[in-house]
Amino acid sequence: MDSPLWGARNNPNAEANAACLLAAFRASGAALVHIQHHSARPNSPLHPDNGGTRIKTEVAPLDNETVFSKHTNSAFIGTPLESHLKTLGVTGVIIAGLSTPQCISTSVRMAANLGFDTWLAHDACAAFATHADYSWSTGVAPMSAQAIHDNEVSILHGEFCQARSTDDILEALA
Repeated sequence: MDSPLWGARNNPNAEANAACLLAAFRASGAALVHIQHHSARPNSPLHPDNGGTRIKTEVAPLDNETVFSKHTNSAFIGTPLESHLKTLGVTGVIIAGLSTPQCISTSVRMAANLGFDTWLAHDACAAFATHADYSWSTGVAPMSAQAIHDNEVSILHGEFCQARSTDDILEALA
């Protein structure tokens, strides 16, 4: 999601923080699942034919790690994620990635609704600013990427998840 099409982004350290979480999970042997978005919409930058679906090197799965491809904002819809986690006996999940108000929010909400104890690694996520054309067409004032991220994390925390920093999560896992 490095395309200029997405616009201004907050949290340039999201991938580095996610990489720290991955390293801790790998070292502990805990269950680890990567989700890759492959949009079904041909004009989407996340459609496989449009070059925007490559997982960044610093958070790329290892050969032996599970990767599920999704076609919607939710990591659970149309994937075997729920059954995979339940088969492994997983009762809690830690979620990180892009983008906070879309795929991350949707997946956090569904994880909680499915009964998983859900933690959101809020500093291992990022959001993009409101597109100018949206603001123009709706009359809604544009929002910065940071404001969107902060609002979404605030809405999710306590109701659907515990929003925690990467350092707090690493300490809890130690």
